[in-house]
Amino acid sequence: MIFLTAVSLAMDAFAVSVTNGITVTDLRPWHGVKMGLYFGTFQFVMPLIGYVLGSGLRDYIEAFDHWIAFGLLVLIGGNMIRESLTGGDEAQTGRTAREALNVRVLTLQAIATSIDALAVGVSFSLLPDVDMWLSCSVIGAVAFIFSFAGAMMGKGLGGLLKDKAELAGGAVLCVIGIKILVEHLFF
Repeated sequence: MIFLTAVSLAMDAFAVSVTNGITVTDLRPWHGVKMGLYFGTFQFVMPLIGYVLGSGLRDYIEAFDHWIAFGLLVLIGGNMIRESLTGGDEAQTGRTAREALNVRVLTLQAIATSIDALAVGVSFSLLPDVDMWLSCSVIGAVAFIFSFAGAMMGKGLGGLLKDKAELAGGAVLCVIGIKILVEHLFF
């Protein structure tokens, strides 16, 4: 059960990593490791925070977590789309790892894609006999692996998309944000 939970939580991080891989022109395997470390660490820590917060704050967290994820992803994606449409040659050649994979950007992406893990941690606090260290370790490891794989897949796709990579990447981030919002509001 924990593995399936980890896979479902890692899918947003995977999609964002693919997007980063598509749009970063000088992506190297180390950048995939860096993304994996950010996404994996946040996916590891957020359930622990949720577990500690416990059921007392569950309704409060669930009331706004999707809005935060939506806002962050649409903000980042919208900025990428804007830059691709107004940036001239810079947008056509994509972004460098230094621009796209800095601490601020990766932290925002990691928070946006791991807010669901916070809610999962709250849910775990309601279950008897949950080994949180094992659960969080599996969640973090799966997110790391999926993020690294996504970055490397995105690198391959980036060559196919060429000058539309940043536009496509921004659109994907916006769609992920909308998906999170729709899932939480209607399902």
